[in-house]
Amino acid sequence: MKEDKHRINEKIRAEEVRLVGDNVEIGVYPRKKALEIAEEQGVDLVEISPNASPPVCKVMDYKKFVYEQKKREKALKSKATKVIIKEIRFGPNTDDHDYEFKKKHAEKFLKDGAKLKAYVFFKGRSIIYKDQGEILLLKLAQELEDYGKVEQMPKLEGKRMIMFIAPKKK
Repeated sequence: MKEDKHRINEKIRAEEVRLVGDNVEIGVYPRKKALEIAEEQGVDLVEISPNASPPVCKVMDYKKFVYEQKKREKALKSKATKVIIKEIRFGPNTDDHDYEFKKKHAEKFLKDGAKLKAYVFFKGRSIIYKDQGEILLLKLAQELEDYGKVEQMPKLEGKRMIMFIAPKKK
């Protein structure tokens, strides 16, 4: 079974606790008295801030608290934007027509808000055409200037020369 994030009821070890919560007189109580108060109300005593002196405990329904926390985290997670990275691969000697075709796709990806990872793959001995690869990527960056901003200039990593382009914000 999964262990709770907070100490509740008898798991609270401190002798004195600062009690907070609804329908409770706020103050410092001995642990046993705080547990009695929680029990009278039919709810749990939850250690909210264990590092405080004395630790802060709240009288509340722990299951409801955990449920609401999960609900809040889920809502935050759904609002967070996910970064999509699209890849486009070139060769050092990519033909003009193929280049235009791939550039059109790159434009579409950037318009849709995705990041673009454009790279030139140097197969076998084609590594001798490093300069051509770099020129090709720089040309692409220049032609996509209206749609995106270069995040990382062409950089050789192994047999790949990689460049990142981020979409321009609207």
